[in-house]
Amino acid sequence: MQFTTMPPPLTRLVIISLVVWLLVVILMSGSFLRPGISEDQITARVNRALDELEDLKRQNTELRLVIQALNGGKPIPQQELRIAPPTDYEVHRRAAENDVRELWFFARAQLDKLLKEAKGADRDVFKRLRQGIYERQLSALVNLDKMTRRDGYEMWRKQEAEDLQRIVLDRIRVLQNPADCSSAKKLFCNLNKGCGYGCQLHHATYCMIMAISMKRTLILQSKGWRYNPRGYEDIFQPVSNSCIAETGGSRSKYPASGDEVVNLEMPIIDGLIQKPDCLPLAVPKALVPRLSQLHANPALWWISQIVGFLQRPQRGTSDFLKEVRDHHGIKGPYAGIHVRRTDKIGTEADYHGIDEYMSWVAEYFDKYEAIHGPLDKRRVYIASDDASVLKDAAKLFPDYEFSGDQDIAKSAALKSRYSVESLRGVIADIHMLAQSDYLVCTLSSQVCRVAFELMQLRYPDASQRCQSLDDIFYFGGQKDHDEEAIADNLQPDSGGEIAFKKGDIIGIAGNHWDGYSKGINRRTKQRGLYPSFKTKEHVDAVDFGDFIL
Repeated sequence: MQFTTMPPPLTRLVIISLVVWLLVVILMSGSFLRPGISEDQITARVNRALDELEDLKRQNTELRLVIQALNGGKPIPQQELRIAPPTDYEVHRRAAENDVRELWFFARAQLDKLLKEAKGADRDVFKRLRQGIYERQLSALVNLDKMTRRDGYEMWRKQEAEDLQRIVLDRIRVLQNPADCSSAKKLFCNLNKGCGYGCQLHHATYCMIMAISMKRTLILQSKGWRYNPRGYEDIFQPVSNSCIAETGGSRSKYPASGDEVVNLEMPIIDGLIQKPDCLPLAVPKALVPRLSQLHANPALWWISQIVGFLQRPQRGTSDFLKEVRDHHGIKGPYAGIHVRRTDKIGTEADYHGIDEYMSWVAEYFDKYEAIHGPLDKRRVYIASDDASVLKDAAKLFPDYEFSGDQDIAKSAALKSRYSVESLRGVIADIHMLAQSDYLVCTLSSQVCRVAFELMQLRYPDASQRCQSLDDIFYFGGQKDHDEEAIADNLQPDSGGEIAFKKGDIIGIAGNHWDGYSKGINRRTKQRGLYPSFKTKEHVDAVDFGDFIL
């Protein structure tokens, strides 16, 4: 078999790759031999070296593909190559999609107001106008989606997401499995916060974030848990393989600090007098440059990694979740909706009818079918604490196929909420919602937020796979949530709007999903509405210490 000579640029590329590989090996070997490096650091670097070796194997495969294509005249499948996009390409691509969505939010809300008041011929005009704008924005979103799928960066997105997740998990594993548990600095967290499952999970998430920032080992205390007296570890994997009990000295209460404090006990996040820098929506500074390229909401991504670590199922739980999927037999794609009715309606959340949820579901399926072709059936999974919702949905929307479990809804009722059966139900609902292709819910709900967080683990960026009917994403007890103005808003359209200049920091209180958000200009202290498309997420980058990149 005869091969053509490799062109000089490719020869240089192969030689350079080999030289870089040798330098990496030499430098990393030298770093292991330096005195003063702890066993934990060495373990982390060994893990990192193994990961680098895997990267080199992948790069070797890519080079072989290039050589094979050049010698055989075969085209190189773009999806097989890990090509990084130009700086800020992903940021501008996502901004274009967001602008189209915000334009539709604005037009949808304004025209729906007019339709409520219009009569006769005027109503028909507004209906046609609404449909015309809807079809045009749908066409724009479809084309942007197709461009994304064909731009050659899909492999990079997937690999970058895996790499960043591995970096976070490596850091957690080092901290959670110290060489000497008795002398390791520990942070104690009692899971039994006086609230529901989603709230307790987010309490554990806050504790883990605090432990990472303080370089401590988290001890999650869950014996006698209200949902399962046998403890959290009966359902999910323990947070440590080797350090699970109190050892080495008495406990001190946060905010006590210092090298002499071995066992530190954390209060609930609501009890913090002063919010530490590391609290959400803070993101580890070391991850921010790469994460800002990959994901539209770095804080959501970061929190999701912690939630995902805490939600690693035990074998019995995995088997149970498989049974749940098999029982429903729901084929993808499907939308998930979470309808909360029995608690917090009228206090933390407003009532939303099933038709409001389904209007967003319909738009998702319109886009899906415009890209992939018609479906045999539009499928929806419903999770609710009200057993009547599933029946009502099937009656009002006969063209859809609905799945759900009324027994779960009954077990979620307030009087039976804290039980093993209720726990199994909420875990099943969260799993089915997180596995959906699109989620419609109220982000004021902890269950909804957990499902949205777990959804992030399935995609490089799933930040736009959820439509909330009320709040934007947040973390209970968080620091201020800020955005940055990317355009001037010096001549507001109405008296309720605030003015700002490009670069101003805007504290966001919420998105009204009508083209406007509500917030405060940190510079002028003016409060009011502002056009949502004129701001972007302001990433709160905080030093969390030793993330090995």
